[in-house]
Amino acid sequence: MKVDDCIFCKLANGEIPTATLYEDEDFRVILDANPASKGHALIIPKEHYANLYELDDELAGKAMILAKKMVTKLTEVLGCDGYNLVQNNGECAGQTVFHFHLHMIPRYKDDGVGLGWKLNTLTDEDREDILSKV
Repeated sequence: MKVDDCIFCKLANGEIPTATLYEDEDFRVILDANPASKGHALIIPKEHYANLYELDDELAGKAMILAKKMVTKLTEVLGCDGYNLVQNNGECAGQTVFHFHLHMIPRYKDDGVGLGWKLNTLTDEDREDILSKV
């Protein structure tokens, strides 16, 4: 299913021109219009899923396999030093477009791309709480 007012549905289905790197029956891979670094690309499913939780397991697996293929090729093409794969779910996690997408962000030595977070310590209480509920 596509959603008429979803910008990523339109991008994934070719209704809006993109710099397309790859396309198959399930996904379109495009260069991000607002890249964090040179070569930043997005994997976008052609069907509408608001987030990872809505993807079925098969499609989620295909997305990760496609990411592996794309970053392998793009590392060769771009000569980058590494890659971040970033996928946000929910506004508090940084999701701004509510159509599942996977960022593939090339990393270059000293590129200044800020994808960090403050490291905390796993407390005994948190560990036991989580383990008892999983």
